Amino acid sequence: MSMKSKQGRGLGRGLSALMADVKDVAPAPDSERRAADVMVPVERIHPNPDQPRRHFDAEALSDLARSIAEKGIIQPLIVRASPREAGAYEIVAGERRWRAAQMAQLHEIPVLVRDFTDTEVLEVAIIENIQRADLNPVEEAAGYSQLMTKFGHTQEKLAEVLGKSRSHIANAVRLLTLPDEVQSYLRDGRLSAGHARALITAPDAVTLARKVIRKGLSVRETEKLARIATGGKTDINNAKSKTKVEKDPDTRALESDLSAALSMSVSIDHRPGNEHGALTIRYQSLDDLDRLMALLSA
Repeated sequence: MSMKSKQGRGLGRGLSALMADVKDVAPAPDSERRAADVMVPVERIHPNPDQPRRHFDAEALSDLARSIAEKGIIQPLIVRASPREAGAYEIVAGERRWRAAQMAQLHEIPVLVRDFTDTEVLEVAIIENIQRADLNPVEEAAGYSQLMTKFGHTQEKLAEVLGKSRSHIANAVRLLTLPDEVQSYLRDGRLSAGHARALITAPDAVTLARKVIRKGLSVRETEKLARIATGGKTDINNAKSKTKVEKDPDTRALESDLSAALSMSVSIDHRPGNEHGALTIRYQSLDDLDRLMALLSA
């Protein structure tokens, strides 16, 4: 079956069914272990080479390894038969537990064997990452963006299944329109998501971000700084010389939806009462431009 046809019917078993496999598995005593639970030697389990999560905090892994050494692995890993090596398994969800189990020198670990396609493996890996509490805002936004662009899920569907609000997902994805340097500050925790959202429509987000960090500005102060940079009122003397039209809620909502759908900054200049206006799409790289052209051509 082609990728196109699978996406057209909701990617096989559907997002809700895939989520059921990612949610916590209720722990059970060894004597009550279900038939689906299998103990597999650690060396026969391999990580997913397409795992979207690349960074694993060393300190957090050490803490998990100590817990596993004392109590064992309570929640089984989700795996599938390896498409590359007979008799081996590939991790679908639970790579942190597999890494920590090796640090704890476990010889066997419990797994749940599932029959997933390559595309479903990637989808489950993204969902599992999103469910983790320690993701930085950029990683979370990238996860939402991948689920929408790769698998055709809508913001409404993601909000329903993941237990998030639609506005939370839309605002998160808009962070990906920021320049790479600003996103790096967000990953490192030098800027909060609130600070970053205030800089999305600013003409020079990098310079403003450096200023915010240097001066330790609050989110409200950052919003004021961004308004000034985009041509807002600076002081009482030049207030009359600048005519800034406040955008109505529908226009702002449409900007947010388009920005989230394209993973690029979108600005709509539409004056109330007029039939015409301008739509501006800002791209950060030639790859973004190529992707935009492909979307428009389609």
